[in-house]
Order: sequence, then C-alpha cells, then structure tokens
Amino acid sequence: MDVAVWAVSMGLALGLGLLLLLISGVICTVYSDSVLPPAIQGPGKLRLIYAVQVTIAVLGNIVHSLGLGSGSQLAVIRYLRGKMLGTMNKKAVGLDIKDEVFDGVPVRVYQPLPRAAGRRRGVMFFHGGGWVFGSINDYDHLCQYIARESGSVVVSVEYRLAPEHRYPTQLDDCLTATLHFIRTAAEYGVDNTRMVVSGDSAGGNLTAAVCLRVSGLEEESPKLPPLRAQVMIYPALQMVDFTLPSYRQNQCVPLLFKTRMIFFYLQYLNGEVSLGEEVEAGQHVPLALRTAYRKWINADLIPDQFKSGAHGSSPTLTADDEAVDLLKRSLEPTFSPLLASDAAISKLPPAYILTCEFDVLRDDGLLFKKRLEDNGIPVSWHHVPDGFHGIVSFFDNGYLTFPSGKLAVDNVVAFLKDI
Repeated sequence: MDVAVWAVSMGLALGLGLLLLLISGVICTVYSDSVLPPAIQGPGKLRLIYAVQVTIAVLGNIVHSLGLGSGSQLAVIRYLRGKMLGTMNKKAVGLDIKDEVFDGVPVRVYQPLPRAAGRRRGVMFFHGGGWVFGSINDYDHLCQYIARESGSVVVSVEYRLAPEHRYPTQLDDCLTATLHFIRTAAEYGVDNTRMVVSGDSAGGNLTAAVCLRVSGLEEESPKLPPLRAQVMIYPALQMVDFTLPSYRQNQCVPLLFKTRMIFFYLQYLNGEVSLGEEVEAGQHVPLALRTAYRKWINADLIPDQFKSGAHGSSPTLTADDEAVDLLKRSLEPTFSPLLASDAAISKLPPAYILTCEFDVLRDDGLLFKKRLEDNGIPVSWHHVPDGFHGIVSFFDNGYLTFPSGKLAVDNVVAFLKDI
C-alpha cells in the first residue's frame, strides 16, 4: 500500500474514532449528569440543546489545549456557542435597527416603523449568559420581537464580560447606557418618563442593580425622571444561600446547574472559582450576617407549593475566613439585590418577575417578589409551570421552539403595552 494512502487512511480512522469517542462521551454526560423532571416541557429537545452545550464545552477545551484558538478558553467557547447555538437573526420587519455607542458603551437600537406621532416607551435590555456569555447578536431576534410587538424603542446593551472584566464593570456599562438613553430619549422619539429596564438571568440581576443605582441618583439629581418599571426574567439575585428549595430540586436540571450558577457568580465577582465548594456550603458569609439575612433569604418565606421534594442539608454553621475576605463584595446590594435595605427596596419602580418551575433561580424571583410587595411595590408575576432556565431564548427557534417560551415572551409584551 502506498505510504501516503496508508497515512490518509490512518488519519481518517483516527478522526472517526475521536469523533465517536466525543459523541459517546457527550451522550454519557447528558444522561448521567442531568435530571429532567417528568413535567418539564419538551424533554427530548431540552436534552438535545444540553448535548450541544456539552459538545461546545468539550470542543472548546480541545481547541484551546491544542493552541488552535486565540484568546482564553472561554473566548473559544463563546465563539463556538455563537456558531452552534446562536439564533439565526431573522430579517427585521417594521423596524429601524442601528448599532450605536452610548457614552462609550456599544448598544443596538430598535425603533418601530412607521415613526409614531407621539412619544413611545423606551426599554433597556440586558442580556443573560452568566456575565460570561451572551451578546446583542444572541438576543437580536428577541429584541426585535419585543420592539415590534410592544411598539417600544428597545436598546440592547453590549456590556463587557467576565473574565476579562469583573464586577462592577457590567453594571457600570448598563447604568451608563441607561442614563444616556434617559437623557437623549427625545432623539429616539421616546418619553423618558416611560422608561423600562429589563433583562434575563444575569441580565435580570443587572436590571435590579441598575434600578437600585438609579433610584439612589434621583435624590441627587431631581431632574432625573424615575424609571417606570423593571422587568426581570428568571433573575439571579443572591450569592448567599444555595440550599433554597429551587436549588435542591433543580440542581441538575438543564440548562443551568447549581454548580454552574456558582461558577458564574465567582467569575463575575473576581474569578476565585476555587472557592466554589465553600460558597455552596455558605462558608463565605459571616455567621452574624447569615442570621441577619434570614429575614430576607429563607426557605420558610417560599410558598409551600414550591417546596415539594426540597430535602437536603442547611448551610454549614461555620465560616471560612479566606472565603469571607475574598468574597465580601458578593454581599453588596448591587451584586446581590436581595440584600438591599428596605429603604432602598421601597424606592424601586413597579416590577414584572418571570419564574420557571424547573430553574435553580426560581426562588430568587419569589423572594424578591415578596420583598417588593412587603415594601409596597406593585409586582406582576408570571410563573411557567413546565419551564426551565433559558426557555425564553427558545420562543421562536424552529424545531427547538418551546410553546411556553412563546407564551412567556407574549406575557412580557402584554405587560409593556400597559405602561
């Protein structure tokens, strides 16, 4: 046999073997690491999406290890996610879409056509992705839909990501873009007294944090109009207690595992991911503060209907001095909005909160709902009983569309129309 032919044959055989090994490894991981509750919507489609996520992570590790990609391992995975999981941007209908820069922050502005005779509402949108992934391109179709169906001018913010940029960079970018939009609203045909901030997951965290910052600025700047509303879609609101019922029930439910949520928090904060076990055990919170926070973050505050099967150990009654010191900024209200004072909460705008039954972050939303209501803030709540974390991103994705995701997005649109 010719040496060249033999070499090619061996190369193809090796490549095929590695491909089969990758496929078998992905299948094993998908079925051994994840748990899909019987009542969850579209389990087959959800497993497929999770399999793609696992494949991306493995390929990212391989490409980075071989030195075939530029930048960090996360940068390689971001690129692959954009190619393999990104929503195909659909042709804009009835919208004028422009990429702009608001005080140094890249944004994409969606303006409904034709131009309205009066002033429209304005909607800031902060994308999800654990402060590590996500982009305005990933959320382009969702923002188009919200702008067109609600008749709002939507501004999607391309805030900087971890690990290249840590807290509070992401918050600062979102706040800067929001204040710029408020100041220049008239240029976009927007009434700056009808301004809404919104976001999903990590973007829901940034939504709450921006509202806290803006409400604090209103006293210093009397001419700054208050925000009309905040829209939080399965928001991440605290890094204090990972033993809440939703974390126990859904710790291995795709698309967001408990350990992955802890990883995202730590990447956002300062990159101390080696402290994940201490955080999961609650050892990063001083005992005195843990006791104080129980009035706001406590399984007893969760309605009984959400506690079924939520068994497990309570947070460790010890604190790790190193973790306490390195992670102390995680207790700042703009990092964990559930820790904001009653005085600060009482100044927040009316809220819309969306939660999903099979989501580790469900109870964060429920607890924030209670805190707002206890302080006299009106809350519109939409719960998706068969939903999982990230379902809104699959509201119109061909075969990977989830009907409950579409219903959830339409519910958000209906809320906005009433503003």
